[in-house]
Amino acid sequence: MNLWADILRWAHVIGATVLFGTGAGIAFFMLMAQRTGRADLVAHVAGTVVIADTIFTATAVIVQPITGVLLAQAVGWPLSEGWIVLSLLLYVMTGLFWLPVVWIQIRIRNLARQAAIENAPLPAEEQRLFRIWFACGFPAFAAVLAILWLMVTRPEIGF
Repeated sequence: MNLWADILRWAHVIGATVLFGTGAGIAFFMLMAQRTGRADLVAHVAGTVVIADTIFTATAVIVQPITGVLLAQAVGWPLSEGWIVLSLLLYVMTGLFWLPVVWIQIRIRNLARQAAIENAPLPAEEQRLFRIWFACGFPAFAAVLAILWLMVTRPEIGF
């Protein structure tokens, strides 16, 4: 393999690691904050989560398909390869769950900030949104795990 392919593979693995790690960390910290029931803590953590998603997740979301396509070209994998097609479908599915989650995180942050300012409990809307946010995380996280498995094993899948 050539140096360009090695650099692309490294960048692609870093991007996948960032997606996986940021997703797991965000889920953990949001859940832990929500469990306290403290509006000020939820507001702070949700605010940090919005920033982390903007800096880390969004960047990796952009980098992954670019490095993936370039890597496939560099090593001679056709994009019609079964494991690549399935990875791309799972990637799109993950994005379909992630995009509403971004909006929900912002809304949770804003509702929690308002509750903290008013020294009020977290409103029912915030709790409802958190349940939706949490539920969206399961299929998205499972898809990311499946993509990682496909990247590592590159199984023969016929379509």
